[in-house]
Amino acid sequence: MSNKNNYVAIMAGGIGSRFWPESRTNLPKQFLDLLGTGRSLIQWTYNRFKHICPKENIYFITNEQYIGTLKQQIPEIDDANIISEPSRKNTAPCAAYFAHKMFALNPEANIIMSPADHLIMDEHQFERTAKDALAFVASHKSLLTLGIKPTRPDTGYGYIQYDTEQEIDNIYKVKTFTEKPSLELANTFLKSGDFLWNSGIFVWNVQTIMDALKTFMPELNEVFSQADGVYNTPAEHDTITKLYPHCTNISIDYGIMEKARNVYVIPSYFGWCDLGTWESAYDNSQKDYLGNAIIGNNIMVIDASECMVKAPNEKLVVLQGLEKFIVVELYKIYS
Repeated sequence: MSNKNNYVAIMAGGIGSRFWPESRTNLPKQFLDLLGTGRSLIQWTYNRFKHICPKENIYFITNEQYIGTLKQQIPEIDDANIISEPSRKNTAPCAAYFAHKMFALNPEANIIMSPADHLIMDEHQFERTAKDALAFVASHKSLLTLGIKPTRPDTGYGYIQYDTEQEIDNIYKVKTFTEKPSLELANTFLKSGDFLWNSGIFVWNVQTIMDALKTFMPELNEVFSQADGVYNTPAEHDTITKLYPHCTNISIDYGIMEKARNVYVIPSYFGWCDLGTWESAYDNSQKDYLGNAIIGNNIMVIDASECMVKAPNEKLVVLQGLEKFIVVELYKIYS
């Protein structure tokens, strides 16, 4: 059963440069159907969270230039639930802005901050984990993250080390954060058994994150405190536009999570993948008996293996004699 105090902020302002040429500044990866499922990544994310809290409690934080695309892909979303950032300033200003806005709206709010472009295979398990996380932060003054049990020594993810002894209802105290380690170090983490991938999904009570901002990022907190009294009013947009240039460009990981002592993690198993590269898209696509991932209705593959081919349904593509190639045909040319 949904709780009226539970809110979700879907962060959807990135440009997805590693999915070039399909992902462009004008239409980044969160708005693309990279796996040929019939839905974009942001549509999957929105539908996932509708089972976790009321849809009127789901907000999108995106760059101003993507508002039209967002409305086109999720037409049921109310304008009041779209938060436009004047510029890209990383996740700490994004989290601080949303915290101040929510504190003005509902000082008992429990918040999930989630990227818009993650792939999650087991959505029922994700729903259970997310609800457990929200219940935890509602009753504990803690900053919580969802950690993913690593399956390989990946150097592209951040890692979380957790204390296997300090546990409350399968939720563990965090010991350290490590950003994108070397392969040797990643192997060590994998073997140790007490490291998780950092999913970048954060959960907290609004009062807890406000206290953390005041303690660890007082200058950033002061920027958004200047807008107190105008949040959730027609004056909010213009006020934030004037304040945003004063924000530091920094992630919430560096700004708060690595410094705070009340940080916890849930070791999670819901088929998570941060679709960050074409290689990860290939890994998560259906393949033929030769290991080719084909996305498109008019693609012929002859004597080729372990390739990824993505093209519009009306485009004929013939692939012959290639191994481990990625072939992407743009649906349109973006200006």
